[in-house]
Amino acid sequence: MNRYRKQRNYGCRIHDAVTYQGMRTIVMENELVRVSILADKGTDIFEFLYKPLDLDYMWLSEQGVHNPNAYLPTSPDAVSTFIDYYEGGWQEVFPNGGPPSGNAGAAFGQHGEVAQMPWDVDIIEDVPERITVRFSVRTKKLPCRLVKTLTLESGSAALTIHEQLDNESDVALRYMWGQHIALGQPFLSPGCVIELPQGVRIQTETPESEMSAPGRIRRGDSPLWPIASDHQGNELDLSILPERETASDIVYLYGFESEAWYTVRNPSIQAGLKVEWDGAVLPYLWYWQEFGASKGYPWYGRHYNIGLEPFAGYPTWGLEEAIHNGSAGTIGPRGRNQFTMRVTPFQL
Repeated sequence: MNRYRKQRNYGCRIHDAVTYQGMRTIVMENELVRVSILADKGTDIFEFLYKPLDLDYMWLSEQGVHNPNAYLPTSPDAVSTFIDYYEGGWQEVFPNGGPPSGNAGAAFGQHGEVAQMPWDVDIIEDVPERITVRFSVRTKKLPCRLVKTLTLESGSAALTIHEQLDNESDVALRYMWGQHIALGQPFLSPGCVIELPQGVRIQTETPESEMSAPGRIRRGDSPLWPIASDHQGNELDLSILPERETASDIVYLYGFESEAWYTVRNPSIQAGLKVEWDGAVLPYLWYWQEFGASKGYPWYGRHYNIGLEPFAGYPTWGLEEAIHNGSAGTIGPRGRNQFTMRVTPFQL
């Protein structure tokens, strides 16, 4: 924190002296949006508020935001250390996506490891017309440095994020890298519509998958978006969100080589969100569906939310499986991988 940084209450502004639940928090805002980021917990974006509608697009789970350092868990394991502190919202996931896995002698926990780490913060630009904040972290399990730079401009609702991954070793590395974006109420409700580029295909879970119980979607298929099949062979339109209590599921979308974007529209409240990213670096989009039918740990039927998550690597079985199927990302010795994404809320 720069104690003597010029303070401002108009245009683009940064609040860097904020503590939320005991964690350092950076708040970026302009005339249209407010974005709140937990610098001490993985740079989680737990608030993305669109001011014209007073609408927060991020899903906030029933357990809310909690500081992992505030109490000692009684039964810690490689899954609960993520899940028990998962507030919803948007996590940075690297170098493992999904449940505990391993590679090259390193063991990774659920969505490990940067989502639970504190990040360094630097204010790069701070003028009424534009603000830019850079977050950075060095991983413990892999010799990598990850840098993400967030920018807001005056008069625009778009948040632009540039991410850079550096391999600080002389060894080629494999990884999963993703944006764990979860949307929920009050933005999300039955009847919301998901739009994707033409030509995108759906990869369902394999029939032998033991990572999750079978959901509403027949496994072992790869149909063209948005029509999948249920277990009786009936058509399911995955672009329209179903009623509460519909069986939960996850599929993986691919075919974003020429353009990578999605929109989610809620006609009932005249609001939408568009997410654009670099499909060459994050070629898959995980579509997690939790509509309240999961009655056990950790959801207990309390939630209605989806995750639409650009990713390098699939499925949500962990890095070892992504390496096995060839979808894991690769970075060469002393290499650098990077991408830019843009998230824009809008009114219909």
